[in-house]
Amino acid sequence: MPMINTGMDAAIQVTDLRVRYRTKKGSWQEAVKGLSFQVARGEVVGFLGPNGAGKSSTLKALMGFVQPSGGEAKVFGLEAGSLEAKSRMGYLPEVALYYPYLTPLETLRLYGELEGLKGKALQTEAETLLETVGLKAAMKKQNRSLSKGMLQRVGIAQSLLGNPELLVLDEVTSGLDPVGRKELRTILKDRQSKGATLFFSSHELSEVDMLCDRILLIHEGKLVEEREMHDLKDELRKYVLTYAGQNPDALLGQGWTVAQGQTFSKRFTTKAQLMAALEKVQAAGGTLVDVVAEEGSLEDYFIETVRRAA
Repeated sequence: MPMINTGMDAAIQVTDLRVRYRTKKGSWQEAVKGLSFQVARGEVVGFLGPNGAGKSSTLKALMGFVQPSGGEAKVFGLEAGSLEAKSRMGYLPEVALYYPYLTPLETLRLYGELEGLKGKALQTEAETLLETVGLKAAMKKQNRSLSKGMLQRVGIAQSLLGNPELLVLDEVTSGLDPVGRKELRTILKDRQSKGATLFFSSHELSEVDMLCDRILLIHEGKLVEEREMHDLKDELRKYVLTYAGQNPDALLGQGWTVAQGQTFSKRFTTKAQLMAALEKVQAAGGTLVDVVAEEGSLEDYFIETVRRAA
């Protein structure tokens, strides 16, 4: 999905954003250092980076929880943190803390009333959301009795209250088991299909792979790389050609390995290289045994890109 170039049309517009904090020793620590990016309406964008990269600080600036020391952040063309901007957003913090003696249902009703929702409509929406996130049987149990994963589900339901146009989620899969992660993907994809924009941070790269249209990778408060997931996955994909026939060294060049007897294999980094080798194998009278496409490692890409940026 291409980026939108006009900030007024973007769900998120961040320009030269700077965020700093005062340390315990009294000095200033800059967490975000001139960060600029856009998120188009309807996109699902993963916000990646190692611990301390500035992800949470950026999300807090988008919500208006911290005041930038420089630059600006806008949501749907509105100043981040303004009441109108917040009314169009749902937010899940990295650690969601709820009053322990309330139930999930009471928690959602409280947050809904703070958002201006009320009455039977709020009650129905709260019950529906808790059922959607798998808490139907626990919606009237006190929060103190719930596991970390169940509390994360409460947080997810809370972020969906009022059908927000933009979801900002910090470490969204934290505490969820594999079943919970799959259910969450279904929920978020459903929201995107209905027009919502999703912007989330995560250390679970498999979730990023399955959810995102695009990723932003930051390190030490700066944007390191911005990639469309489709293009990145194509770039990381490798191809393995296996054939039976004569020794390839003389006719097909170096790099082939003996798979078994007179069977040889080689890995290629692009489809074009694979097709060129396949033509040579056929011209040399070789017999095609197998062609395999291997998906590349997003984790290796992440580690290598961060290493280069360090």
